[in-house]
Parts: sequence; C-alpha cells; structure tokens
Amino acid sequence: MKRVALAAVLGLAACSQQPADAPPAATPTPATTASASPAVAAVGDDHAVPKPGDPKTFRDWTVACDNVARCAMASLGTDADFPAVTLQVARAAGPDGLVEVALAMPQGDNGAPATLRIDGRAFAVSGDGLSGASAEAIARALANATTIEALDKKGKRLGTISAAGASAGLRYIDAQQGRAGTVTALVARGDKPAATVLAARAAPRVRAVAFAGTPAALSPGLLAGMRRTAECDPSFSGPEPRAHGLADGATLVLLPCSAGAYNEIDALFIVRDGKATPARVDAPAGFEETGADSQTPVHSVINGDVDGGVLRSYAKGRGLGDCGVMQSFVWDGTQLRLTEQRSMGECRGNPDYLPVWQARVVRE
Repeated sequence: MKRVALAAVLGLAACSQQPADAPPAATPTPATTASASPAVAAVGDDHAVPKPGDPKTFRDWTVACDNVARCAMASLGTDADFPAVTLQVARAAGPDGLVEVALAMPQGDNGAPATLRIDGRAFAVSGDGLSGASAEAIARALANATTIEALDKKGKRLGTISAAGASAGLRYIDAQQGRAGTVTALVARGDKPAATVLAARAAPRVRAVAFAGTPAALSPGLLAGMRRTAECDPSFSGPEPRAHGLADGATLVLLPCSAGAYNEIDALFIVRDGKATPARVDAPAGFEETGADSQTPVHSVINGDVDGGVLRSYAKGRGLGDCGVMQSFVWDGTQLRLTEQRSMGECRGNPDYLPVWQARVVRE
C-alpha cells in the first residue's frame, strides 16, 4: 500500500524523517507548560496552556512525548507492507519510569500474538501487554534489532515488524526524559545513577462542570444566526444540531457546519438566556488554523460527540482511521478545556494513536 503522509491541516507537527540510528538533532528537554492569564483561570485550576507534544518519525517508527514526559513509540507499515501486527513501546518519566509493551492486530483477529521474536530471541507476550522488567528486556532488544516477528501460540508467524528506526526512537525517548548517560537509558546508556533522571511532571488540573440539566430550545432564528456567525457551508444539509445542558445553566451546541468525505465539522456555541455566543476553547481542534493569521470565527470539533461529560473530537486523516487527531474537552464554566490529545501523524496502517497531552479532571 502506498505510504501516505497526514496533511498539516490536521494540526500535527510535520514529522522529521531521520536514519534509523540517527540521534535527535538536539537533546530535548521534557515538555513544559506555561501559565495562562489569571483572567481566564478557573478557581482551583493549574490552567496550563495546552502545548501538545510534537510527534517525530524515524523511518518505520513514530514517537511522541506528552506534557508529563511520558513517551511512546509505535511501529508503522512500510511502502510494501500494510502491517498485520503493530508494536507500541511506552515509558513513564522519572527515575523509576516503567516500560510498557503492547502488540495489536489492526487488520482483524487472525490469531493472538504469544511470542515476539527479535533476531531469533523469543519473548513471551500477552494480549493485555507487558510492563516492567519483561517489557524493558524487549525494548533493549529492539535497540539493536534487525528482524522482529510476532508468532501465535503454535509458533505460526502472524506478521513482521520493521526494525528500521526503532533504535533512533528509543534514543529519542532517552533524551526527552533526561535518561541519556544514566543506567536507566534504553540506548544511550551510561554510568550515571537513576537518581539523576529528571522527575515526572504533574498533569495540570482542570475543573469540569457536569453535563446535566435540560438543554435550551433552539429556535429556527437562533440556529440561522449561529450558521451565519460560523460561516457554515450554505449547501451543507447535515444532521440536526445537538444540544447538551450544562450544570451551570448553559447549553453547549454542536452545530454541523460542513463536511468532507469522512469528517463532519461541528461549530461550537454556548447558549444562555436565549442568546448564542461562540464557545471559547483553550486549544485548537480539528481543522482549525492556528497562529496570528487565523481568522476562525467560531471554534469547531470534528465528528463531535458528548459522552460521560466529555466532548470528543476525532479528525481523521483518511477513512481507514489510521492517522489523525483525537481530543477530549470538558467545560469549566468559562471555556472548553483540553484534557487529552492523541495523534498519529503517519497514515501507514497503525491506528494506535499516541498521547501528546493529558490533564487531570476535577469534577464538581
């Protein structure tokens, strides 16, 4: 299957293609967060301005770290191979950060992996994934791997995973978490003690107002005004707007505004006392443009859905869903706040999106 790169319009940082054994261009530091203006900070919040991590690609592996310096890397299909099996390696930040390993079968259930064979060396694996010493042993083997195979419990090969770029991805994680030169590093190992590794950062707290109560009635005139404000496509006749009551008396409205082949763009409004105003959002979602030249009149989400007090957005890079951006937001009484973002910037057969931002939700 032809390799397809995810368009920059999704808001993902461009991936940097590097040789498999190349170190990062510069030694990065763990992601940091900046304070927002006190004028918009909710009481009891840390209110960090969301700065999702930028995924990087090293040949057939993509890697990302979030704002608490948890890092994960995922295998990708090659030009000639749409992957039957994919592998993810993740590691928490801090001196005692555990390694986690998980295998998946993106093309369906053709058997469950029971063994991962790296350069002829067999490692037992589990459908629920591995963590701790057994996962770390696999990660260290990947650092010098040339062949990676997944086998079922009878020893039948289920698929292969490219080793190209795995070492560079692990080296990047070592650098991003401040492990280079320490005994905890997976590739860039040295003699420095674990105590010298940078500590994990705490996730920012986000106050959340519950989705509860009766939503406001949406009159034809109110909806027509919202469509004008959002500059909706006049030829688009999508599904009905979805209104969700909030515990503070407001109503969140998801207004279908336009659509692509597999993405519906939903403009966001808050209705109070019969008046609709564009919803404030602390992070761009979906196809929104960013930067000083952005002229977005109303914020939007893609394929928006409300579930369990959370507004979710899922912008697909293509119909297969193997690339794009997934986001979750909560309402804090003033604006919608990003609580989680996952991304996959390479359309190469792996639907296992990597976390690039997280917050801790405090519900009222």
